[in-house]
Amino acid sequence: MSVFILRIICSDEKGLVYKTSKVLFENNLSIIKNDEFVDNENEMFFMRTEYSGLCDKDKIISDLKNVLPTNVQIFLEKSKVKNVILLVTKEHHCLSDLLIRNQYKDLNFNILAVIGNHDVLQPLVEKFNIPFHFISSENITREKHENLILKTIEKYTPDYIVLAKFMRILTGSFIDTFKYKIINIHHSFLPAFIGANPYMQAYNRGVKIIGATAHFVTIDLDEGPIIYQDVIQVSHSKTAQDMARSGKDVEKIVLANALKLVFEDKIFINTNKTIIFE
Repeated sequence: MSVFILRIICSDEKGLVYKTSKVLFENNLSIIKNDEFVDNENEMFFMRTEYSGLCDKDKIISDLKNVLPTNVQIFLEKSKVKNVILLVTKEHHCLSDLLIRNQYKDLNFNILAVIGNHDVLQPLVEKFNIPFHFISSENITREKHENLILKTIEKYTPDYIVLAKFMRILTGSFIDTFKYKIINIHHSFLPAFIGANPYMQAYNRGVKIIGATAHFVTIDLDEGPIIYQDVIQVSHSKTAQDMARSGKDVEKIVLANALKLVFEDKIFINTNKTIIFE
């Protein structure tokens, strides 16, 4: 039996769980798991339902629209492995972790290819029999470079793009092409220490914790909806270089945990926030 993921966003009112469940029951579908959340401040309702059975998606969506509020947003997809493209520069720690997880199927994803604006990581990627595309960013405009990347991505039609330490700022045009489909790992506990050299910023500030943030990419630099964050403690004895080394371990874990949530369709984007059913 196929498993489907139903996500609903609408104005809150009484009976929404009942009405949704009744539609699934009447279509001879079996609910596996159900989660819901009410944003009382904005009077909005969020619901995620896993169900199994023989499903006519168009009929389910039509039936739901007939009984739910007129502003309802319905996302209904068959549960599947997500196809992913990784973008990288020179740092290997996040890439290495994802390559190993892909090899042993630790996450619900399949890495189709890796694109790098430097070629230093190509030998590592090819050890895993995954295509590596070197697209240099030197002596070329940002727009031209992104167009070359887009042409390569189009060959694969991925579900998501993951910036595994891709150290270039993307243009608004590129981001809009993959709206809420680009995930970045930022080496800082956002919104603190945005931009370059966050560990030096943290060191100069004398912080006692350092962290990492995984978020969806939007046109506002490092301000997209946050998916997952974590921190570790540091002391005054740590140098900026020590912090950077420790931070890499946090980055790997944060990125993997964020991707697990995304690839299992457990996230709702609500303005610039996320609603997550773990």
